Amino acid sequence: MMTETTTSTADSPLLQAMTGHHPAVTPVWFMRQAGRSLPEYRKAREGTTMLDSCLNPQLAAEITCQPVRRHHVDGAVLYSDIMVPLALAKIGVRIEPGVGPVLDEPVRTADDVDRITQREPGDASAIEEAARLVAEELGDTTPLIGFAGAPFTIAAYLVEGGPSRDHLAARAMMHSDPQAWARLMEWVADLDAAFLAAQLRGGARAVQLFDSWAGSLSAVDYRASVAPFSQRALADLDPNTPVVHFGVNASHLLSGLAQVAATASRYPVLGVDHRISLDEACATLMVSGMDMPVQGNIDPALLLAGWEPLETATREVVAAGRQAPGHVVNLGHGVPADTDPDVLTRLVELVHSL
Repeated sequence: MMTETTTSTADSPLLQAMTGHHPAVTPVWFMRQAGRSLPEYRKAREGTTMLDSCLNPQLAAEITCQPVRRHHVDGAVLYSDIMVPLALAKIGVRIEPGVGPVLDEPVRTADDVDRITQREPGDASAIEEAARLVAEELGDTTPLIGFAGAPFTIAAYLVEGGPSRDHLAARAMMHSDPQAWARLMEWVADLDAAFLAAQLRGGARAVQLFDSWAGSLSAVDYRASVAPFSQRALADLDPNTPVVHFGVNASHLLSGLAQVAATASRYPVLGVDHRISLDEACATLMVSGMDMPVQGNIDPALLLAGWEPLETATREVVAAGRQAPGHVVNLGHGVPADTDPDVLTRLVELVHSL
């Protein structure tokens, strides 16, 4: 499906894999690689809140580059947070340690939706500057990946007021007031679009859309009430920008997630979590007629399980990924906070050796 090589995509293993090739070195990066597992991150973050650190271009750029320097991963992902677009729009949100995002005023009614959707996306110049500083340091050899939280995940936080196990309030609004739900999702999608545009202006070469809570949805609800808004968030991208779409615990939605990425980009990539094998994910794509590169999917728990099981699983993941048009090695979710950084460095060396 994807055989074209352009000057904008042929200069790094990561972008080669994302655009449908098998480079000499299998590329690897890790979700949450920039952050809490690194002692240099904890030192840099001292005395600063999460959101404030994301909005400090120099600090965000430094944190973004730390795992590249230490682990020699093939891609940097901008240090930020899915709540940053809300903060830029002056929505009262804070990230509480050990809890996660908490909203000052949950969005529960149509009037609440009307109130919040009057807010403009806000000034994203700090995000653009952080991306520019990263791109300036890393150059063409290590591409910067921009990202955003998918509209459903952000909307779920807005409606629930914070983290939720099953997102019942959000799913209830989706059905009880579909018009208000659509207005809210359109607004969040437009925040995402502005957030991604700032990162791309700064020098990001690919983007990833995270749908952390999509797994709580049925396939029918996802297609009808969520996917169109994820497509809206990505609609203004240059179609030559690789797009990774990743959902957590969403094996039943793989075709839908892949379709969103394929609608947005000539170079779609399906992010796969650790709950399904790459063999199964690739088979699903083939049946759906959407043969595309995959990203994933080492179980993050194996980073804490000792080297032997981690090495065994990594070799299996790399072997399974060879059947796809391209493969970017990653975890099936983010790096656990108590991961030994030396394990990640050794894991990168292993992947590159394969």
